[in-house]
Amino acid sequence: MPGSRTGRPPVQRAVRRPTVPGPRENPVLRTYTRLRKAWDRPLTAYYLIFGGSALITVLGLVMVYSASQITALQMSLPGSYFFRKQLLAAVIGAGLLWAASRMPVKLHRALAYPILAGAVFLMILVQVPGIGVAVNGNQNWISLGGSFQIQPSEFGKLALVLWGADLLARKQDRNLLAQWKHMLVPLVPLSFLLLGLIMLGGDMGTAIILTAILFGLLWLAGAPTRLFIGVLSIAAVIGTILITSSANRMARLQCLGATEPQAGPVDCWQAVHGIYALASGGIFGSGLGASVEKWGQLPEAHTDFIFAVTGEELGLAGTLSVLALFAALGYAGIRVAGRTEDPFVRYAAGGVTTWITAQAVINIGAVLGLLPIAGVPLPLFSYGGSALLPTMFAIGLLIAFARDEPAARAALAMRQPRFGRKRGARGSVASRSPGRWNTMRRRASAARSSGER
Repeated sequence: MPGSRTGRPPVQRAVRRPTVPGPRENPVLRTYTRLRKAWDRPLTAYYLIFGGSALITVLGLVMVYSASQITALQMSLPGSYFFRKQLLAAVIGAGLLWAASRMPVKLHRALAYPILAGAVFLMILVQVPGIGVAVNGNQNWISLGGSFQIQPSEFGKLALVLWGADLLARKQDRNLLAQWKHMLVPLVPLSFLLLGLIMLGGDMGTAIILTAILFGLLWLAGAPTRLFIGVLSIAAVIGTILITSSANRMARLQCLGATEPQAGPVDCWQAVHGIYALASGGIFGSGLGASVEKWGQLPEAHTDFIFAVTGEELGLAGTLSVLALFAALGYAGIRVAGRTEDPFVRYAAGGVTTWITAQAVINIGAVLGLLPIAGVPLPLFSYGGSALLPTMFAIGLLIAFARDEPAARAALAMRQPRFGRKRGARGSVASRSPGRWNTMRRRASAARSSGER
């Protein structure tokens, strides 16, 4: 065997065996596995809540600007009038969201009673002559001077969620929820007090949302089926009496499925033109700002029926995107409520999720002609600072609860800040963890060639 140039015996190389191709992995299954792993990560709910609410709010600002221009011009106001007010409310709401997301759970529980007392006081002031203001036949507003008004019943939703969650959590800690009287009292009587104050002003839509929050809290507390059905039956009887005693509410009920604006003695103009707007949008819509129905044909185009303008300008793709964002937000809220061990967090997260999803379903169902028009805005989307501020605070609650999960806390603790790292005396980054530094060293070693020194 001939020797090598260095005089060393040649190295015997192993004989390569032909590789047998193994079974190829299904790309669809591989993609599903990756998505499943990403979906099960600890921070998934945190990103869904924060990202979903941010996208809904930003898209809502765009649609408020588009849908409110004609209304503002008809009122001899600048075209961006309603948009600027909504933008101001969104900025204030972002501050409330950040504050709520950074508060500890103890502070949230401590705020429950002050928020409840303030909401009840303001709802009583609404009924005082000279202080309360009637809008569209409902006296549920307080004028703050100029064009600014506040609707206290919107803050009543947040008050009921926080106070009800704190009440049920304290009773669960004392093992009192097994008794009916402790489950119902004082939660149901105070809820009926809030409902009565709201119905004095004639706002049945907000009363329906508060009723949904009450049932959500009772369901999370493990109310027996008989108790649940009993409370539901009482609410149904009261609702039937309130609907049949009002000609306006009966007219809204008769407009279900209407295809003509004047079908008999009932005026279904708003409901029918909402369907016209959705039908004319097609798959991708007529283009942003190109709505026809907002030119005086569709009442409340930038508030209760903004979803119809969205369907006309952005089409089926835009409306499905909005629905997907609300579905993701609802799933994330349910996930936070289901994975926590803290009873207050479970009740509060479930109450907020019930509030937002129920209000979205009622609003979208009314626009689609599937439900009576209740006069409730689309959460985070419709124009109205009184509805936006407490909703963004409630989103901050969900974010705080999602960050407070043990796995989420560990995942956030492992993340390194990109800016503001402390440097040592010689300028080295002191905040880098040893694991990250070792990983960088291994990558650098692997990148060198075999003869590099």
